[in-house]
Amino acid sequence: MEESVSQTKLWPYVLSLFRVIVGALFVCHGAATVFGVLGGTGAGTAAPVGAWPGWWAGLIQLVCGALVALGLGTRVAALLGSGSMAYAYFSVHQEKALLPIQNGGEASIMFCWTLLVIALTGPGVWALDPLLARIRRVPDRTPQPAEPVAEGAAG
Repeated sequence: MEESVSQTKLWPYVLSLFRVIVGALFVCHGAATVFGVLGGTGAGTAAPVGAWPGWWAGLIQLVCGALVALGLGTRVAALLGSGSMAYAYFSVHQEKALLPIQNGGEASIMFCWTLLVIALTGPGVWALDPLLARIRRVPDRTPQPAEPVAEGAAG
């Protein structure tokens, strides 16, 4: 099956939009855990600072979500976020029941797989990663002072 021209041209932009939305949702999830905002944890409060694994998971969600949304260190941040959600699913949710709909692990599974897709596909065009790479490649165009000509040099 051939890809249409519009699909090929739109893919980098759709991927960027997808990345920003997933990153922003991951930030919200982390902020709810760490700061108790947006409804907080199940009890409506923040997780106790330093509590394992809840507070640390929330911190990973907050930081990795922000990095993914900005497109900065996207692949590494998305992979770390994906792994943390896999850990959350298997260590917290899986023991309650087999299926995510039964054990409350839908968000963990969805974040795990969507972040893995972002880690594998990259940030798209609207991201800080490609912008910083372009800045690093641009040669320094600052004018350099001319070399002084030594006296008595033949010209």
